[in-house]
Amino acid sequence: MSKETKTLDQRIERIYNMAKEHFGEVRFVGIKKHKKIGWVAKIQFDEFESLVAEGESAEDALKNLRKRLKKIIDRYNMV
Repeated sequence: MSKETKTLDQRIERIYNMAKEHFGEVRFVGIKKHKKIGWVAKIQFDEFESLVAEGESAEDALKNLRKRLKKIIDRYNMV
């Protein structure tokens, strides 16, 4: 395998830093397994509503959350 795979910790850290850089205070970024939905990734802010994304694996959920966060940041930067 030539490409180094990222750990879940690295993914969470990257999302946390991205969110903190653009929104200021971040309470937490995490993932959990939900019985019916599957994996759920979540960013909880102090002053905004939480951002949530789902996925079939923990990795998918974090990727989807990062994409969602990136879209919001891009939209914010366009204004």
